[in-house]
Amino acid sequence: MESVLRALAVYIFIWLIFRVSGKRSLAQITTFDFVLLLIISEATQQALLGQDFSVTNAVIVISTMVGLDIALSLVKRRSPLMGRLIDGVPMIIVEDGQPLLDRMYRERVELEDVLAAARESQGLERLDQIKYAVLERSGGISIIPK
Repeated sequence: MESVLRALAVYIFIWLIFRVSGKRSLAQITTFDFVLLLIISEATQQALLGQDFSVTNAVIVISTMVGLDIALSLVKRRSPLMGRLIDGVPMIIVEDGQPLLDRMYRERVELEDVLAAARESQGLERLDQIKYAVLERSGGISIIPK
């Protein structure tokens, strides 16, 4: 039972940390972000397993984490409000070529990120060519050209 409680506590903590840290897709992480993710995973492993490194304990912890993830996906499916709370919502960060700086600052998105997404997805070079830039729930930036 201790393993299940540990897994529950770590799952909730990691969810909170990643929810607070903002939306970033894997394509946008820096080398330092990747190394930090590896360090977090090692620390998480220690917190989850404690002194019990048995295969049985590992199976219990993994099953608990996957079960929590499945349960949350079912909750999100049944309650759109919980889905928005857990995953967030898409957010317009550029409107008619004008960056919405307060939103970009809050989500820690740089203007260069928007321009890079515009170049990659639509071949656009300037902000005034963008009707909308949307920061998606996944952390990606969708561009709608004028």
